[in-house]
Amino acid sequence: MTSPTPYYQYDLDLLRHTLAEAKSQSNKFGYHVHYALKANSNARILEIIKDHGFGADCVSGNEVDRAIEIGFDPQHIVFAGVGKSDAEINIGLTNDIFCFNCESIQEIEIINELAFQQGKVAQIALRINPNVDAKTHEYITTGLEENKFGISSWEFEKVLETLSNCSYISCIGLHFHIGSQITDLEVFAQLAQSVNVINRWFADHGLQVQMINLGGGLGIDYQNPNENLVPDFKSYFETFDNHLELLVEQEVHFELGRSLVGQCGALITRVLFIKHGLHKKFMILDGGMTELLRPALYQSQHFIENISRAETDDMTFYDVVGPVCESSDCFGKGVNLPTSQRGDIIAIKSAGAYSEVMASNYNLRKLNPAEYQSIKKQLT
Repeated sequence: MTSPTPYYQYDLDLLRHTLAEAKSQSNKFGYHVHYALKANSNARILEIIKDHGFGADCVSGNEVDRAIEIGFDPQHIVFAGVGKSDAEINIGLTNDIFCFNCESIQEIEIINELAFQQGKVAQIALRINPNVDAKTHEYITTGLEENKFGISSWEFEKVLETLSNCSYISCIGLHFHIGSQITDLEVFAQLAQSVNVINRWFADHGLQVQMINLGGGLGIDYQNPNENLVPDFKSYFETFDNHLELLVEQEVHFELGRSLVGQCGALITRVLFIKHGLHKKFMILDGGMTELLRPALYQSQHFIENISRAETDDMTFYDVVGPVCESSDCFGKGVNLPTSQRGDIIAIKSAGAYSEVMASNYNLRKLNPAEYQSIKKQLT
């Protein structure tokens, strides 16, 4: 029986292959990798990631709870986010997580108060804004002074003063994250050079931390997913090894998300109608922005395949759109696809990250459960 569309399809062999490659390359340098749950928090996906020895990077109390439920070691869980509520901070404290990534002086003070109430000492890392341009979409750039994230350089002395007055805080690290879907490795080289200066400044002023957390941000190939299934983790980690100037006994941590899971998922959807306009043809799908928000939110482009048709069929240009009552519900304009008809099955690739987690019931649309398969031929 054909599954009702739309649904997410995950290739678990590809996921395992990607995780193994990331683990192998990071282990060469003794780096620690935490998986960013915000990319995909599907329970079965998380089980596999946990079993490969990754930690968890969370940005909400519910993500911390999910990581604990799946079985991630609390001592390998970091909690980031610019706006943690008191209840969320208490979840982290109660579970004795490894570290809070703190983004403001006031947050440090609040965590200190809540840790005092629980009779604990909270480990934190300072989320620093290095003012490095990630050269990516403005909505997923996080490391510029104009962004809401992190502590800026003019606050450093005040931060040290605050830490000296917080008896229930142990500052163990410096944390950086400049953005997402970064494909220019030179950006990471620039980040490392900025980190060197900031790390040295804090050490010179009496705070030498044990951990440097460089966040994530490594992009994937949305245009050619079938040819570039696994990101170049080797070059990514080598970039930091070549440019970082660590102090004695400092550990390096990362928080990768999209690069680990992005290519293992696809949105499977069905053609409802082919509509002929005056100057274009519309392919209207039963999947829309409720299942894959990225194109509407970021104007992103995913590779689209008609898996019901052979690539040698006659080709037609379509505006590929969803059923939601919004003009922004569009996956691509002028997409060249085999001439299609009602009932054809369409795969929208590279949907393993920021798809299922961003799904909604807008228009009271029903979300179908994910499916899982292995396509081993992709790995050869």
